[in-house]
Amino acid sequence: MLGACSSTSSPATTTSAPAKATRASTIATITSNWKAFFSGTTPAARKVALLEDGSRFKQVIDSQASSGLAKSAGASVTSVTAITSTSARVRYNIDLNGAAALSNQVGEAVVQDGTWKVSDASFCVLLHLEGTKVPSCPAS
Repeated sequence: MLGACSSTSSPATTTSAPAKATRASTIATITSNWKAFFSGTTPAARKVALLEDGSRFKQVIDSQASSGLAKSAGASVTSVTAITSTSARVRYNIDLNGAAALSNQVGEAVVQDGTWKVSDASFCVLLHLEGTKVPSCPAS
């Protein structure tokens, strides 16, 4: 897609199209990673890799992986905004068995090790909502 943009003769198109493609690509990557993290079919090891400082949460993620509730979970991303080179705001819904369980949630995606990940703070909010206490999460 970027190659097609570089072949245009209009300087305005050439300078703005890559920025739009980059933004669209960033949104697509964040959305894909966010949905994979919350999917009940994603292996625990992949979830750890998609969470900021995921190794700190490995035990809870491994524990949740065997839960019927977690296996029925999914997420849909409704918007990605406030994108910087290191973070973005993500508005999303959590579904259980295809039915809305938490709607219109706001979280943060962060870049860590070159990958867009679910922020540990966003995950901690959800853990708190379900009553799970994790030493890696600040007390609220």
